[in-house]
Amino acid sequence: MEINWKKIELADREIIQSYYQNEKLRNCEAAFANNYLWAPHYDMVYTVLNGMLVFLVQKETYSVSFPLGQGDLQGTIDGLMAYFEEQGRAFQMHLVSQEQYERLEALYPGRFAIRYDRDVADYVYESEKLITLSGKKLHGKRNHINKFKEMNPDWRYESITDENTAECLKMAQEWRILNGCDEDEEKSAEFCVTLNALQMREELGLTGGLIRAGGRVVAFTLGEPGGGDVFIVHIEKAYADVQGAYPMINQQFVAHEGSGYPYINREEDTGAEGLRKAKLSYQPVMMVEKGIVTLK
Repeated sequence: MEINWKKIELADREIIQSYYQNEKLRNCEAAFANNYLWAPHYDMVYTVLNGMLVFLVQKETYSVSFPLGQGDLQGTIDGLMAYFEEQGRAFQMHLVSQEQYERLEALYPGRFAIRYDRDVADYVYESEKLITLSGKKLHGKRNHINKFKEMNPDWRYESITDENTAECLKMAQEWRILNGCDEDEEKSAEFCVTLNALQMREELGLTGGLIRAGGRVVAFTLGEPGGGDVFIVHIEKAYADVQGAYPMINQQFVAHEGSGYPYINREEDTGAEGLRKAKLSYQPVMMVEKGIVTLK
């Protein structure tokens, strides 16, 4: 089975995005910029097979995504399994949702197994709740924001533009040093993605926002629309020593850029205890589970 895999290029944005627009996907990977920015770190390529979009990850693991589109799903999966067999590799599919697995089971009863990984499950919130922070459980967030406003009376929110991108890049460089990114491979990769996202914001269709206090940028964030009814926040950076900066950028970005979407995906916690606690504290309305599918 010959498959023409190709690298993800900027010119492919319209093709790839068209598949996401016709799917009700709420996972953070269902967005072009995310694919493009992370592709070099996972040696990820893609193809359109039988009218269906498929990604192949070749670094650390060898695995394909669940085919998206209105084409022949069974024919596509049969072709992918034949390709894996020819490559002498065990068939594996990644980021598979429960609904997608049910479709597999209907086509191949009892043939596949799935293993969900809590560390890569995405946190999804109601946009209105992230803006209003209403209710007892979010009382602490409101307090942090009020404290920030009290300590920084001159604060303001700005959309990221060509005029202030350089300031965000400068802050990102300082954030990298403060957070020891050079000593951690995963942090270093994320920092590289952050720089590219800022520099290629317009080409990738990303929306950004920042918080300024005392004249300087103390927090910034970047995101893009996902599949269906969700807006995805990919990157969020703030100075840890500026009290309330993280809650402030979280709330203001959704209020200014994400209020037109019912749901906000703030990605996974990667198993980091502090990050998990922080993301749970915002009371997610749902978790998007993603599993690894293998042949039994």
